[in-house]
Amino acid sequence: MDFDPETDLTFTRTLPIAPETVWACWTTPEHIKQFFVPRPHRVTACDIELRPGGRFDTTFEVEGNVMENRGVYLEIDKHRRLVFTDAYTEGWKPAPEPFLTAIIEFEPDGEGGTLYTATARHRSAEAREQHEKMGFIEGWNIVADQLIDYAKTL
Repeated sequence: MDFDPETDLTFTRTLPIAPETVWACWTTPEHIKQFFVPRPHRVTACDIELRPGGRFDTTFEVEGNVMENRGVYLEIDKHRRLVFTDAYTEGWKPAPEPFLTAIIEFEPDGEGGTLYTATARHRSAEAREQHEKMGFIEGWNIVADQLIDYAKTL
């Protein structure tokens, strides 16, 4: 995968959790609700159909506002990689205002943990810049911390 600094943002971190557990957290609606957005924001609903073309729909509550996010999975490589986008919704219906395609990668680190990489690909440099200003790095670090804390309870 070629990284394009003009339109892509990426984040890599080692998590002290096995790739299989990280995968389970990312592919189970009840788990997604526990870590997917930085607190105090929260995921109030999640609907997953885990297959290429299947839905990845989430509803967030952010500062009292409800945000509905509809998307589809593009690629699924069990315990290794998830690719999803909001450019389409279920049935390949194009979204009016797509924001990103996310590539989440999980690799064993050799010590029982996971080398975890999240890449956000945007349709334009402006969308990338907007996401960076929204706090991409800080937000994804918070989400990773929440994922670690939650996964340790499983």
